[in-house]
Amino acid sequence: MKRSRILGLIAVLVVGAVVFAAVPWERYPALDRAVDIIQKSLGRPLLHVGRLPVSPDFLLKAVVFLLLLGFVARRSRRLFRVYLLDRLAMEEGHKYSLETATEYLIVIVGLMVGLQSAGVNLSSLALLGGALGIGVGFGLQSIATNFVSGLVLLFEGPIKVGDRVEIAQLNGDVVKIGARSTWVRTNDNIIVVMPNSEFIVKPVVNWTATDRQVRFSLSVGVSYGSDPEEVRAVLLRVATQNRDVLSHPAPDVIFTGFGDSSLNFQLRYWTVAQVQTPLILKSDLYFAIFRAFKELRIEIPYPQRDLHLRSDSAPLQVHSGGNNLQT
Repeated sequence: MKRSRILGLIAVLVVGAVVFAAVPWERYPALDRAVDIIQKSLGRPLLHVGRLPVSPDFLLKAVVFLLLLGFVARRSRRLFRVYLLDRLAMEEGHKYSLETATEYLIVIVGLMVGLQSAGVNLSSLALLGGALGIGVGFGLQSIATNFVSGLVLLFEGPIKVGDRVEIAQLNGDVVKIGARSTWVRTNDNIIVVMPNSEFIVKPVVNWTATDRQVRFSLSVGVSYGSDPEEVRAVLLRVATQNRDVLSHPAPDVIFTGFGDSSLNFQLRYWTVAQVQTPLILKSDLYFAIFRAFKELRIEIPYPQRDLHLRSDSAPLQVHSGGNNLQT
């Protein structure tokens, strides 16, 4: 909808310019004088940037040029993605980085060509760069830092679109890396917008940086009367029967130690399908383990405590078989 409005506005401006140039204004003296006054008003400089006069006519042309440049950059990005990147065996995150860098490059080159066409000496932009430096010093540090951090994320690739990341107790999938911020979608389908600099200056856990194989684990405790070898066999069987658990690398079971009331084990398994939803896979495994233990009568113990009673001056009443015994 937004793109169609922009295209409609550009079309109206182009048609208006053509109609304006085609009308024989000399046949209408009054209109000709009015048009001449409007042209002079639009061409009257409002201010000067160096030797460049900035008039309403110049501003109007600049707006049209920027709209066209933005449209061309976005369209070129899409064509680059469809006709080249989608045909290459490349990760989705790398494709996103390349197409975003292409859009930035087209915008930068277009701005340079437009400024030179407007008569701006690019060497004189050093003054503008100094003014921008002063602006950064007075309050644009955050914007500049996030923009540079966004370029680092795109070109260096510590995180990419589609990666599963964990940062500042936030766990989710990267869905967009913009010029200022990065969008992370949680399992609750909530989009969290984080400044790009957060991913540069803070520790980030990238679960899928090299591949999508991730290992998870769950803990299980059984009673002291259980056979550890049987418990290990049951846990391995449950894991291998789950379709979301990888057979290579194979799951394994670790005997972690003797607890207060249980023998403690840890089942470790690898997955690709449930990287985004590890709790669901863990829940499925726990359900299957509970069923298997129940069938084989392997007990999951309650916490056990020994109670020691100290003698006191008050008598202790013990009820046994309806008789009250006093001690």
